[in-house]
Amino acid sequence: MTKIFIDGREGTTGLRIYDRLASRDDIELIILKEEDRKNPEKRKEAINSSDISFLCLPDAAAIEAESMCDNPNTVIIDTSTAHRTTEGWAYGFPEIDDEHMQAIKDSKRIAVPGCHASGYVALVYPLVKAGVLAKEALLTCHSITGYSGGGKKMIAEYEGEERNELLDAPRQYGLTQQHKHLKEMKALTGIAPVFSPIVSDFYSGMVMTVPLFKEQLVQGKTVEDIKEVYKNLYTSDIVKYSDNITDNEAGAFISGAGMSGKDSMKVSVLGNEDRIILVAQYDNLGKGASGAALQCLNIKMGADEKKGLEL
Repeated sequence: MTKIFIDGREGTTGLRIYDRLASRDDIELIILKEEDRKNPEKRKEAINSSDISFLCLPDAAAIEAESMCDNPNTVIIDTSTAHRTTEGWAYGFPEIDDEHMQAIKDSKRIAVPGCHASGYVALVYPLVKAGVLAKEALLTCHSITGYSGGGKKMIAEYEGEERNELLDAPRQYGLTQQHKHLKEMKALTGIAPVFSPIVSDFYSGMVMTVPLFKEQLVQGKTVEDIKEVYKNLYTSDIVKYSDNITDNEAGAFISGAGMSGKDSMKVSVLGNEDRIILVAQYDNLGKGASGAALQCLNIKMGADEKKGLEL
C-alpha cells in the first residue's frame, strides 16, 4: 500500500487530486487534522512518513515543504511553478520523449508542468528535437483558458454575486511578457515565445495555439513533416494526434471547453502549407494540472498509467 500525503489539499489542484485518490484501493492517504494542516512540524512528519507527497502550494511554500523532506525514499511531486526548471527535477510530461518518461521513473523529485506550458511544450519541443523547427525561430503563441486556472480567488470573482460585468468578455493578461510559465517554455524548447494568454467566462478547458509561417521551418521542411512528427509521437490515449479537432461539422471552430473534465490532450495541425496553426486542446485542470500529477503518480507506483484518469 503506497502512502500518499497532499500538502495543500484545500487548493483547487489539491482538492481534485484528493477527490480522485480517496476511492483508490492501492493507496493510503495521510490526512492531517484541520488544526494541524498548517503546522510545520506535523506537515514535516507527514511528508517524511509518506512514500509520495504532492505539493499543491504557492511557490515559496512548495520550496519550504521540499526542504522539510529528509527521507531519501520519499518522492515529491510538485504542482507549483517552483521546481519546473530546477536541476535534478524530472519534468512531468512523459509523452514528449522516452528520456522524460525515464526521468520520471527514476527521479525522487518531479515537477508537474504548468497548464499553458503543457500545450506549448507538446507542440514545440518535438519539432525542435526532430529538426523541423530551429531553436532560433521567433515564435508567438496564445491560449484560451477557463477561469479556474486562476485558483480560488479568480473562481470567486467569476462566480460571485457581485460579479464585475467586464468578466463577461474574454480578458487578455500576461501583458508585460513576464508570465511565470515562460521560464519553463524556454527551458524545455529553447524558445521563449511572445505569449498572449486569454481567460474567458467558462470554468475549465484550454486551447494553446502556436502559429507558424512556412518560412519559420528549417529549410526543406513542410507542414507534412510536422504532422508526421506528431503522428509518430502522440499515439496514446492520454496525448493523441488528430487530423481535425474542430467542434462542428463545418470545421470552423475549436472550443476552449472542448476537453473540460478530461485528463487527455489532443494535438492537431490546421491552417495550410503557408500559414500553419499548431493546436493543443486539453483541460487546464486535467492534463494541465491534477491529471498530469496523477499520471506521474501512476508511473512512480508502477501502476497503469491511465488509472484514475478521465480520458
